[in-house]
Amino acid sequence: MAESLTLPNLDPISDRAVFRQIADHIREAIERGQLAEGDKVPSEATLMQHYGVARMTIRNALQVLQSEGLTVAEHGRGVFVRSHPPVRRLASDRFARRHREQGKAAFIAETEGAGGKPSVDSIQIAEVKPSAHVAELLKLGPKDRVISRSRRYLINGQPVETAISYVPAKIAKGTQIMQPDSGPGGIYARIEEKGYRLDRFVEEIKSRMPLRDEVRALKLAPGVPVFHLVRTAYATDGTPVEVCDTVMSSDAYVLSYELPAR
Repeated sequence: MAESLTLPNLDPISDRAVFRQIADHIREAIERGQLAEGDKVPSEATLMQHYGVARMTIRNALQVLQSEGLTVAEHGRGVFVRSHPPVRRLASDRFARRHREQGKAAFIAETEGAGGKPSVDSIQIAEVKPSAHVAELLKLGPKDRVISRSRRYLINGQPVETAISYVPAKIAKGTQIMQPDSGPGGIYARIEEKGYRLDRFVEEIKSRMPLRDEVRALKLAPGVPVFHLVRTAYATDGTPVEVCDTVMSSDAYVLSYELPAR
């Protein structure tokens, strides 16, 4: 399909740079669905022949599309339209108790609801001294320790999110939170089993460009920003029981909120 794609000709009287005109044409083909997710973009040789320009001009055009997060280059294979596995993140539903009672953590319930295949890897567990910010959110004393659980979430094998949970050691110790497999319903189910019935969650979200380690972990294309989300979970008596520091690939999620009008 890519090699037979019909692209417009260059506008010789336009003041727009040639490589940007070429990028515009390919972008429009993607937006119209002529190039679907996973499709291969016409090769450099095909584009050079069609437009009658040098290889560097074509490469500059393709770089524009990669910087916009529309395409991804695979060494030795070519350039492909980037696949986007969007999951609608329903803030009002994702931590509903019924998911935990069904033995499903939020990410699993959410991803399966979107028709995706969830998985988790890179799990690391340690007892650490919390940062000043985490200690403040958890209302901990100077000598208190936390159990940190870091992991990476994947949808259909594509990494989309990294997260580090910080749970006060006095809550986490002696539970499956200390194990790589935290059990049915995830760490929130274990916290509730310890006697801390969850009542509410507070989230702070900001958008930014990713750090180098985040680009590697999430396999981000150039130009793709991330959501940085920090969530604090509270028990019914007001005790903060967990802080989760999450970095999410922005093109993998739609953030959806239902807010009361009263």
